[in-house]
This record gives sequence, C-alpha cells and structure tokens, in this order.
Amino acid sequence: MHYQAFIDSLDGSSSPPPGLGPGLRALWHDRKGDWQRAHAIVQAEGDSTAARIHAYLHRKEGDDWNSRYWHRRAGSQYPDGISHDQEWDQLVRQLTDP
Repeated sequence: MHYQAFIDSLDGSSSPPPGLGPGLRALWHDRKGDWQRAHAIVQAEGDSTAARIHAYLHRKEGDDWNSRYWHRRAGSQYPDGISHDQEWDQLVRQLTDP
C-alpha cells in the first residue's frame, strides 16, 4: 500500500483497508484511538517489525522501561527527541510504498 493511501484510509473509515499486514493494521488502529487493539495485534506476532511497533506503543503509553525492552527485542534504538506522532509516521513510512 502507498503511504498516502494509508493516510487517506484513516478518514471516515471504521475498519482498516483489506490486505494490510499486522504492523500497518496495528498502526491504523492506534491512530484511530484503539491502543488496546493495536497492542493485541503486535502481541500476537513474533517478528522484529511487531516488536518495533510494540516498543512504540509502550513508549506512547508512557511505559519507557517496557518500550526499551521491545526495542532490544526488535534490534532498534529508543527514539529520543522525537514526538509520538513523528515516530508513528516513521513507522508507517517504513511499512508502506512511497
């Protein structure tokens, strides 16, 4: 899916577009305000992408210790100095086509 199509799918829709992988589905639900559903999606996955999104979700929740744990699992760095919105956008861009 292209980045802009993903962003556009957030307006007025109550469910994510069909065919999204778990990472984008989780980020879609998070942006729509359903942190619990986003968390459940990544919790059920075992790859580094899910771990990275899991880290983002816990950082957003304010649980920095847990976020750092999931960053270690993902092999990624804790993103000091950026907002949650910037981190969310970076993740979406990594998982979508330009």
